[in-house]
Amino acid sequence: MVAEQHLQMTMTVSAHQESGQILAAYLRIREGKAAEVREYGEGAAFANYDSKGRLLGIEFLAACQIKVLRQIVRNEPPAIKAFLDRSIPVAFVQKKAS
Repeated sequence: MVAEQHLQMTMTVSAHQESGQILAAYLRIREGKAAEVREYGEGAAFANYDSKGRLLGIEFLAACQIKVLRQIVRNEPPAIKAFLDRSIPVAFVQKKAS
């Protein structure tokens, strides 16, 4: 069994200074250098991957459908999926297609 690298899951949120409206959120999953960036949800989310294809983090710029979020983390361990479920701001989740 291969040991999973230590996970450092954190979230950073950018908000409008006056209104407090969330503008963007970044969920960091692992430390590492991004070798590839993949776009999801027509530019609503961008996922960073290292040279081995491991998910490093996800930047949310607009609301995404839950199925898009599931696609991003489909190959990740349960702890990462649970972190995403608990951490993503409600403003960035679309329950249904608009």
